[in-house]
Amino acid sequence: MSPGRFITLEGGEGAGKSTQLRALAAALRARAIDVVETREPGGSEGAEAIRALLLTGRADRWSPRAEALLFAAARADHIEKTIRPALKRGAWVLSDRFLDSSRAYQGQGELTDADIMTLHRIGSAGYLPDRTLLLTLPEEEATGRAKARDGDVSDRIGGRASDFHRAVANAFTRFARDETDRVHAVDASGPAEVVTVRLLEAIEDLLP
Repeated sequence: MSPGRFITLEGGEGAGKSTQLRALAAALRARAIDVVETREPGGSEGAEAIRALLLTGRADRWSPRAEALLFAAARADHIEKTIRPALKRGAWVLSDRFLDSSRAYQGQGELTDADIMTLHRIGSAGYLPDRTLLLTLPEEEATGRAKARDGDVSDRIGGRASDFHRAVANAFTRFARDETDRVHAVDASGPAEVVTVRLLEAIEDLLP
């Protein structure tokens, strides 16, 4: 049995993660690979319950520390209940967001990247994906895509100010620069099918 692989798709609002995850899953299934599609926050019964708490309500519903703890708790359940069992049977797991989103979104301001990594070590034993695909887009294009997708309605995190999302994008860029073995930046501009080909090329070395 070929080993399972854990692949995460990351990026800011409007980068096309959800669309590309579905397309990448279809491409892998066409190669007779068993694929599990999942997301964060969420992906397991407990984590989905926490997702509802995190993404609804007023912007100030949770303090930065409480928010980071909730994300870490959801991730621990996601890994235990969904990701590890799928990998154990040889499936590939594709997740729309994972740890790097917590690092980029919660690891700024009151909390640091080191704080988020400490929570991940405690909650999930420091577990990391085999490959993280970072979808990159110019800010203006990403904002336009997010606006077209959400209109004037967004969740309590996606609706934060542009300077916050700019800091998130900068954090993702730093991860790709500093963690090249795991994090691969992929240009998300152009036709969706072309982006999918780029993603497949970025995991070619992992394919059976």
